[in-house]
Amino acid sequence: MRHTLHARITGLPVCPELTRDTIPRSRDVGHFLSVTGTVIRTSAAKVLEYERDYMCAKCRHVFTVQADFDQFYIFVPPVACPNPDGCNSLKFSCLAGGCQPAACRDFQEIKIQEQVQRLSVGSIPRAMLVVLEDDLVDSCKSGDDVTVYGVMYQRWKPFYDGTRCDLELVLKANNIEVNNQQAAAALLMKDVQKEFEDFWNIYKYDPIAGRNQILLSLCPQVFGMFVIKLAVAMVLAGGVQRVDSSGTMIRGECHMLLVGDPGTGKSQFLKYAAKIIPRSVLTAGIGSTSAGLTVAAVKDGGDWHLEAGALVLADGGLCCIDEFNSIKEHDRISIHEAMEQQSISVAKAGMVCKLNTRTSILAAANPKGQYDPNEPLSVNVALASPLLSRFDLVLVLLDTRNAEWDHIISSFILEDRGLPAESASVWSLEKIKAYFSVIKRLQPQLSEEANIILTRYYQLQRQSDGRNAARTTIRMLESLSRLAEAHARLMYRQIVTIEDAVMAVSVMECSMQGGALLGNVNALLTSFPDDPCQQYQIQCQMLLEGLNLPLLLQKEMDRQAR
Repeated sequence: MRHTLHARITGLPVCPELTRDTIPRSRDVGHFLSVTGTVIRTSAAKVLEYERDYMCAKCRHVFTVQADFDQFYIFVPPVACPNPDGCNSLKFSCLAGGCQPAACRDFQEIKIQEQVQRLSVGSIPRAMLVVLEDDLVDSCKSGDDVTVYGVMYQRWKPFYDGTRCDLELVLKANNIEVNNQQAAAALLMKDVQKEFEDFWNIYKYDPIAGRNQILLSLCPQVFGMFVIKLAVAMVLAGGVQRVDSSGTMIRGECHMLLVGDPGTGKSQFLKYAAKIIPRSVLTAGIGSTSAGLTVAAVKDGGDWHLEAGALVLADGGLCCIDEFNSIKEHDRISIHEAMEQQSISVAKAGMVCKLNTRTSILAAANPKGQYDPNEPLSVNVALASPLLSRFDLVLVLLDTRNAEWDHIISSFILEDRGLPAESASVWSLEKIKAYFSVIKRLQPQLSEEANIILTRYYQLQRQSDGRNAARTTIRMLESLSRLAEAHARLMYRQIVTIEDAVMAVSVMECSMQGGALLGNVNALLTSFPDDPCQQYQIQCQMLLEGLNLPLLLQKEMDRQAR
């Protein structure tokens, strides 16, 4: 019992000078510090022998020696026999029997890196080793934001032939806290949920207007682009993960690809989305390899370790990939399994394992030269059909000439940075974060009416003459149900209604080239409607008439009238 009891220290409220957001320096050696960072590597848990019994060869005196942490856990016996009778012999032998259970403890090393958002301008994030022992082992995983409390030590690196002896800074942990779990728990307080319930009570008879109020707060620096903001909100809300009768897991996370001309605000949406969702990773395709996106095998000392790439670090969050078409072809293939099966199978350096990548992917790509609407999407973006079919939504942003729209945008940017059509009480970033954390706990179920609409639309797309073979696969039906569930979450509902199914179909229509039901919609030039309810009614009528569902249309119109 004495060996396993520990006093864990947390908080350090009276010592702000001992709190570090950046990697400590040599002047901090010997101090008890609190260091914040992101875990980028975790080694395998090992058994560490920290005590060993020796016996004097002359007087048979038995004494215990502790492993020297500064010398990389090397046992350094005393110079002479410590027998109080004054033996002073110089010969000792280690007692046989190996490591006793009481003299061993669990041991693990992790590597933490400075958080990018806390760095000063032009800085490259640095990393340091943290040593975990006993119950702290396996308390965090790659991608976690952690606060580590512990003492800074200087430690000799292991000695190898032909290399110089170096010192390294190591933090010996006394306690470790995983911050992303705390943040989620803190946001889901009763008063925050009460605030959102009150908000929806105000918009009880006009929920579409309430939803548009939330969408106005998404990426407020970009004017208009109503369809894009709705699609991004649905991807961030996500669908419900389920397991079918055969035990196969069907993913709930949505993936979206934004294809568009330069200067259409694609990167703005990626950066904003990464701020909202915890455990987000933002990367650009031009500098990403398959090892950087999936997992890299790194040799450190004598051992091989797996270092998490962008998709593993974003497990349970969001991975934003800019310049998606700049990733090399053979590196892009490694994403296939991560997107659909939500895992990465690794067979590197003798390590065979499977890592989870339960993440939504929000990607942006530029077309190959001038976008040609008459050519299929796979030709315009130079992406293969297997990859395109894995995206739930592919929205095309074309920078077409439109004098009226150019005038509106220029006045928004140059004059008052806001227009009457979009002036409303915008939610703060913290409130948006809290809202998406709360709605991710909802588990909406598809209603019978919603099922009929989604199935009928899927059948219509499959039978269409000009269908895109890369997009109209069975995955499209799964995408529709995910989007309908995501819209129900966005509307703070437990049941997927006709309204949610209609909105899922209309967003999918915008993502299909030359939609048969709504006509060609340029998502870039869509502004927020003055009368959301009326716009929804027109949309609903067009879609349900096109799908030949008069009974559902009548039912929905009666509900709207009430």
